[in-house]
Amino acid sequence: MLARPAVRALADRVGRASAKAAARAAIGEARALLQGGAETAADPVPDARVLELGASEAAPRLRRVINATGVVLHTNLGRAPLHAEAVRRVVEVASGYSNLEVDLVTGRRGHRSAHVEPLLCELFAAEAAHVVNNCAGATLLALGALAGGGAAVVSRGELVEIGGGFRVPEVMAQSGCRLIEVGTTNRTRLEDYAAALDANPGAHLLRVHRSNFAVVGFTEMPEVSALARLAHERKVYLLHDLGSGALDPALGDYTAAQSLREGADLVLISGDKLLGGPQAGILLGRRALVERCRRHPLSRALRVDKMLFAALEATLRLHRDGRSGELPALKAIHAAPEELRQRATALAVKLGEQGLAATVVETEGRVGGGSLPLRRLPGAGVSIAGGQALLARLRSGIPAVVALLRDGRVVLDVRCVDEVAELASAVLSAAARTGEGAARPESATLEEDEREV
Repeated sequence: MLARPAVRALADRVGRASAKAAARAAIGEARALLQGGAETAADPVPDARVLELGASEAAPRLRRVINATGVVLHTNLGRAPLHAEAVRRVVEVASGYSNLEVDLVTGRRGHRSAHVEPLLCELFAAEAAHVVNNCAGATLLALGALAGGGAAVVSRGELVEIGGGFRVPEVMAQSGCRLIEVGTTNRTRLEDYAAALDANPGAHLLRVHRSNFAVVGFTEMPEVSALARLAHERKVYLLHDLGSGALDPALGDYTAAQSLREGADLVLISGDKLLGGPQAGILLGRRALVERCRRHPLSRALRVDKMLFAALEATLRLHRDGRSGELPALKAIHAAPEELRQRATALAVKLGEQGLAATVVETEGRVGGGSLPLRRLPGAGVSIAGGQALLARLRSGIPAVVALLRDGRVVLDVRCVDEVAELASAVLSAAARTGEGAARPESATLEEDEREV
């Protein structure tokens, strides 16, 4: 295979190791097809397939993807995209040295969260704030620093499993905090929490958002204000793992500022959901408690780097300056159906001009990332023939395109698509390659693996 002229030319472009890996992969695909009963082709390992795999092999493993799924905060695709100003700040800070842990006024060593703490306190009306790598890390740190060696009371209806199979009871166990379950899946009363505190003096209260699902119908759950009064009467803490990080109540989600106003001692949120910034876990609340978390040994293990702080600060400034509507994730959530239909029509026209039949269809997007699980986002997209084979070709292209499969047809939801021309070019390229070999067998499509929706 390596002696073929086309493969030799590939090796000259991408390196012998990448060309060799591509040839082996193409041979492996052909072998699997033949063993599965496929008809023998004149050349079961065509040069075109080796070249395609070679381009993919030479490309970075982590690369940009066009999100044509209609899921805005798609966990598998990296959740919220960054605003251009956040990207610019990341490049600026990452390109050289920075004052990551230096106070430029005094010349003394400072702490990393100081770069964003004033903004976080202003936006969320919090006494103090601290930043770690994600919200699960923030919960782990808060429990370890404030309830480690003790216990926390949680409703059975909030013992959730988050993405990747991680579960709240397991996170609590790693923090050294003992779990006390109260209530039932659908109904937990204030008296259940009070009885648990009576039986376990010194235990704290933990409220956890129901990520990815909602319990409706015959339900009951005490308000945060009621839990806060109970916690303060018993001289224990109320910790609220809120998750989404929304600042605008108009989004329909409970906000961290509201939780703090109602008496929560510490609220834990994500940076890459409805806040629209980079992945981060943000602790907000009473200064003494935040300081205990900041000084806990886990804080260093969970700390974040200069690039994340640069992106987070830029995102928070956009919120502070009244420009949150410019954030890509929030723009996609608020996009009007008519605007999306016009975008889909433009895509269909571009595909049709090149001979690819495309139909504009209605779609229903999702917020994703465990946020607002009941909210549906009416939108539009383009339906084209091609099935699983085209879906696989779209993912293997540069740029890769992740789309949907409905009734055997590929659907490209345009809600999260900024450049219609780029998507059209990627689709046409993939369609031209669909006949070259067969799609690799798959156990599930990406959208079936999306646990956040």
